[in-house]
Formats: sequence, C-alpha cells, structure tokens
Amino acid sequence: MSLIYLILPIALIVAGLALAAFLWALRTGQYDDLDTPPQRQLLGDERD
Repeated sequence: MSLIYLILPIALIVAGLALAAFLWALRTGQYDDLDTPPQRQLLGDERD
C-alpha cells in the first residue's frame, strides 16, 4: 500500500508534463496545418 504513495504523485507529474507539452504545441501552431505536409511528401519537390 505504501507503494501507491510513491507511484500516484509520479503518475500525476508525468500526466501534467504531457498536458503542458500538448498545450505548448497548440499555442505554437504545431497543429494548424495537418494536410499540407503529407501531400508535399507524396507529390515531391516542384522546384525548377
């Protein structure tokens, strides 16, 4: 039972860090355009 007193705070800290990283990615625009990069990869480079 004493192990839960160690594991629970660690799990909450890791979950909080994951949430903070997700919110940071949202604020910096990482999820703004999800369609163009895969299309660019498939269509190739169109430089002349």
